[in-house]
Order: sequence, then structure tokens, then C-alpha cells
Amino acid sequence: MAAIFVVLVAAAAAALVSSSAAQAQLKVGYYGDTCNGAEETVRQEVASVLSVAPYLAGALLRLHFHDCFVRGCDGSILLDSVAGGAVDAEKEAETSAGLRGFDVIDSIKEKLEQACPGTVSCADILALAARDAVHWSNGPFWPVPTGRLDGKISNAAETVDLPPPNSGMAQLQAAFAHKNLTAKDLVVLSGAHTIGFSHCQPFHDRLYNYTGGNRLNDVDPELDPAYLNELRSKCGAAASATANADNPGVMVEISPKRSPKFDTGYYTQVARRRGLFRSDAVLLDDDFTGAYVKKHATGLFDMEFFGDFGEAMVNMGNLQPPPGNDGEVRRKCSVVNY
Repeated sequence: MAAIFVVLVAAAAAALVSSSAAQAQLKVGYYGDTCNGAEETVRQEVASVLSVAPYLAGALLRLHFHDCFVRGCDGSILLDSVAGGAVDAEKEAETSAGLRGFDVIDSIKEKLEQACPGTVSCADILALAARDAVHWSNGPFWPVPTGRLDGKISNAAETVDLPPPNSGMAQLQAAFAHKNLTAKDLVVLSGAHTIGFSHCQPFHDRLYNYTGGNRLNDVDPELDPAYLNELRSKCGAAASATANADNPGVMVEISPKRSPKFDTGYYTQVARRRGLFRSDAVLLDDDFTGAYVKKHATGLFDMEFFGDFGEAMVNMGNLQPPPGNDGEVRRKCSVVNY
């Protein structure tokens, strides 16, 4: 086990070396002098929550992804809309439907504010909680560079940067390239779908109305027929109402591998045409991503995937807010400081 840990640390460390100069302010152990127990506090809180609600592991990972792909990793996904404000916050966007775990981040923040007031950013808590959720799920551990500041802007309109679940390969590639992320980052980060749940609406058209014909037999031909029937039995013919934190509706495993563990089972399912979203299925359409899926579908390269995943998460975690962004360390993650 120690050897595996060293391999993962080395892989993540290599990613740090390759980071751009613009990310030089981020470093592993950033809070060593100012809040030495910060990372341990996050780890303990995440473990405590997941021991009771393991399904939230994927939710915490998804929060970090949504945060980084919109305005960079600045905690903007956590901000509430301002009453009477000109725009809605990101969490009000359609793409944020079903996002959960906000209360977990708030709880961690409260603990850290008690221990080290005004020191640990909400954006860093998101990055650390995502890593710890993966590790708790028997996935890899990687050193997380910290030192991010929290942004003061959250605009639902900017969530257009997030590739939707019905994306084709060209759309996925363009979305990742726009963030200076590679095809490897794309296929590796898609592996995050090995844990977590989704409500029915994001993939419902694959089950009943794929071409717009609105017929019961109008299905995505790329879906495994047995899996199609399984999804239909759970979701029904009527598209589910938009989910939210208070009314999640029917929830379906993103990867139907019957295991909550973080592993390469996602790739096995995609190779069997059992990817839940179109954005999962189309990974087979590209030579590079398709080869990666098929290799890891064998289940023989978990440790390689673990190293790749830690590296890709560091790459994504390096996404910065727009130039000139005036950051801060929020005292409460849902509102800016006043």
C-alpha cells in the first residue's frame, strides 16, 4: 500500500511541476503555517458525513468540477443569489439542478472559521473535499495545491462553459480545450462518473425521445437494450421534474456497476454501451478516448487510472478566475464579505 501511495504522490507532483507559471501561488501545504490542521479538519468532516451518507461522495466531487469549469476554481458555485440582484447565481442555473453537498461545505467552513478565522478559502475546501471524497471511496489520494481565493461574482449565465450531459464528442473536446485541458483530462475526469447519482432529466431523451419524434420506441440506439429497459423502469415515460436539493426526485447510479467504490468499473460499463449520459457514450467515438476506455475496461489498470486521475484533478484545480478578479477568503461560503 505504501508503494501505491508513493506512485500516486509522484504522479500528482509531476502535474504540479508542469503547471503554468500563473498558478505559482498554489502550493501543497499552503496552510502549514497559518492553519496547520486545515486539511485534517476537512478529511475528518468528509469521512464523518460519508460514513452516514456515502452517496454524497460523488456530489462533493461534482461540486468541485462545477466550480472550476465556471470562472475558474473560486468557490463561485457556493454563492447564493442576491435578493434584488441583476443576475441569478450559478447554483440557480439549470445545469446546477440536483447539485448537493452545499451543507457539507458550510459545515466544514464553520469548523475552520472557529479554528483559523478568515484563513481557509471556500474554493480550497471544495478542492480538498473532492479529493477526500474520492479517497474515502477507496480511490486515489493526491496532494492538493491550495492557496485559492474566493471570487465575488456568480452568474448563472456563465454556466454555459459546462459541457452538458448530452454533449457530442466535438462539443466535449471544445469545452475542455477552452479550459486548456487535454483529451486525456477529458477521458480521465469522465471516470469520476464511477461514483455518484443523477436524476432522470439529463438522460431522459435517450429513453423515449432521442430524435424528437416523441415516440416510445424513439431511443438512443447506442444504449444497451437491457440497460435501456432498466432505466425506463426507474424513470418512467414522463420526464422527471427538475431536481433540487429539497426534491431530488428519482436518483439513478451514474455507473451501474453495483459498487460504491471508486474504480475503473465506469469504463467497463461504457465499453458495454451502458454509459448513462450521451457524453459518456461518445467517448467511444474518438480514437484516443475510445482506446483509453477499452484499456481500462479490462479492470487491469486501476493503479494507472488512479495516478492519471490525481494528475487530471490537479490540472482542473489549476483553473484560475478571469484576470483582474478581486478575490477574498469568505467568512461564509454562500455570501461575499461586507
